[in-house]
Amino acid sequence: MFRVDHRVPKAGCISLQVVGVLGAAVVAMTIDVRIDARRDTSKAVLAQDYVSPLRKILAIAAVAWGGGAQAQSFPARPVTLIVPWPPGGPTDVAMRALAGATEKHLGQAIVIENRPGAAGTLGPMKMAAQANPDGYTIAQIPVNIFRAPYMEKTSFDPIGDLAYIIRLTGYTFGVVVKNEARWKTIQELLTDAKAKPGKITYGSPGVGGGVHIGMMRIAKHQGINWVHVPFRGSAETTGAILGGHVDLIGDPSAALPTNAGKLRPLVTWGARRTMNWPAVPTLTEIGIDMVVNEPYGLAGPKGMDAKIVKLLHDAFKKGMEDPSYAAVLVRFDQESYYLDSHDYHAFAVRQMAVQKQIVEDLGLKRVWCEREQLADVCGESNAETAPRR
Repeated sequence: MFRVDHRVPKAGCISLQVVGVLGAAVVAMTIDVRIDARRDTSKAVLAQDYVSPLRKILAIAAVAWGGGAQAQSFPARPVTLIVPWPPGGPTDVAMRALAGATEKHLGQAIVIENRPGAAGTLGPMKMAAQANPDGYTIAQIPVNIFRAPYMEKTSFDPIGDLAYIIRLTGYTFGVVVKNEARWKTIQELLTDAKAKPGKITYGSPGVGGGVHIGMMRIAKHQGINWVHVPFRGSAETTGAILGGHVDLIGDPSAALPTNAGKLRPLVTWGARRTMNWPAVPTLTEIGIDMVVNEPYGLAGPKGMDAKIVKLLHDAFKKGMEDPSYAAVLVRFDQESYYLDSHDYHAFAVRQMAVQKQIVEDLGLKRVWCEREQLADVCGESNAETAPRR
């Protein structure tokens, strides 16, 4: 409940005593609003001159006090966690495990909502544009989100439009082939790819995603040309290689745990060898100085109350320490890359510069525009000269 007492002078300012009652607490403030008043102080003129400023003050007061009350009662209902990938992939499985481990600390259910598309960027972008900043809708944030503004025509700002909550983990990437494939080592594959440009195909979870980026960087480093076939998620890429539709995929953590004996990794892209496949070399070991792990975390829309962000952070941090979630990370050979809200935001700021350079170095904007047939984004000349698939 709010009460507004105001004294209206002929000119100058309105002085308002605003009293808000939140439960048993009574809060008051005085606000002076400078205006150009008319000499005529009749009721009609007063209504015309002052009703708009009064409404604005009331709105500001309601938001300020309402936000405080909301933070005190949060969460009063289930929280929706948007996973921007199809069900069944490593991100989906990990997020469901984390949600289950976090619910007991948050005091409410966490509902997973899969919104795949655009290499994991569609869900977070829609959340940032449409969700209320009340903490009840949050999303998994892949590194791809930091490349999006440099690849496509969008008003989305990964820094200004998101409230960063917590960084969680990252992916284990690498080159995977069918068990009966003719390449026994990564060196054999690279040699064959150089001798047969445009003949070897690889699947990824989408244009501009971590697998696509890694394969493009390897190709550039080695002077080879292999063909990218994008899908909507890791579950689809696994099905594609098992069905013989592509020669390679780049996500061993998604494909290998459930397909032992059918698939095998040739190389992994981390800083060191993995726990699950210790005999498989890293890119660095074979002379390609590159590490790709794409750390990800959680964020909500901009404008979230800092107290709500902290409540979510603290609950998910405890969830990260739960053995059930830790077991899923081991299954997918993922490490904890925890950062708190402040440091995760700082990481996001740094990533904008890093990913801009990657997009420019690899010509990813042209690749994306060609796939989406958006000449107005790239410019006609780029679209015309882009290679056709």
